[in-house]
Amino acid sequence: MRMSAIRAAVADAARAVTMPAGTLALTCTAYVPDAVSAPHFFCAEYDMEFDKAMRRALDEATLTCRVLVGRADDRAAQELLDALLEGSGPTSLKEAIEAARGAPGEYALGGLADDLRVTRIQGYRWYEHQGTQYVGAELMIRIIGKGAP
Repeated sequence: MRMSAIRAAVADAARAVTMPAGTLALTCTAYVPDAVSAPHFFCAEYDMEFDKAMRRALDEATLTCRVLVGRADDRAAQELLDALLEGSGPTSLKEAIEAARGAPGEYALGGLADDLRVTRIQGYRWYEHQGTQYVGAELMIRIIGKGAP
């Protein structure tokens, strides 16, 4: 699996989320940005397990993504974050990202992976990014695909 291409495809999928009325558009990047334009979704670190099947037939990655929202109003920021972390619905990052799984029998992320699934939310807390505090959380995404030759 080519993780740079996978991260770009995950960020593209996250852009499809519908933001609640009255909020700014979600900025999405495939990398950890120098500066955050809140609300911001980005792909961060990942873990890779090689050779889950013989002859490089399957690798498995866990991609950690973060969503950081503003803090102008603590309550409003957490309500926005809660909406983005819902398990389903138009504001759900999980639903937007998993839409990139493709139809049954198709490969995920436009053929970059066999499948993916948002497995959990963790780290709902304040994050510091470049000296600024944001309320945010991490989304853990399990991605499986053919190992690179």
